[in-house]
Amino acid sequence: MDISKILSVSHVKLNMVAKTKDEVIEELTDLLLADGAITNREEFIHDVWLREAEGSTGFENHIAIPHGKSSAVSHTTLAIGRTQQDIPWETLDGSHVRCIILFAVRLEDQNTTHIRLLSQVASALADDDVIARLLAENNPQNIIQLFSQYAETDIC
Repeated sequence: MDISKILSVSHVKLNMVAKTKDEVIEELTDLLLADGAITNREEFIHDVWLREAEGSTGFENHIAIPHGKSSAVSHTTLAIGRTQQDIPWETLDGSHVRCIILFAVRLEDQNTTHIRLLSQVASALADDDVIARLLAENNPQNIIQLFSQYAETDIC
């Protein structure tokens, strides 16, 4: 799967103003709403919080990967944001979050595309160099390229 086909530079915000987990989810949702990836802001945010209630989406190394599987999603995509300060979030290693990868998944894609995307993102995040670059890179296109190099060549 070529992540660059579902993630555009308009979905990458490297200077977020959010100071809380709520604000992070709202700010990234607004990127997706502005681009037409979601059709109902409140419904999508509600679905993201339903997933958060099942267990935290905090990863490690200052990364979180919240996601909403929702009928409010018009096409499956991602939004990536980096905050200007640490955000309290339940993470595997107890670290605060600085980079958030929000999945917006159509219900029709929840068992196929979503799993492939999650696998691709998780593979990239297993590489310490990718995490270091993700936390420092200032060019949105280069952020997309970080994940594209982990594309599954036999899918899509």
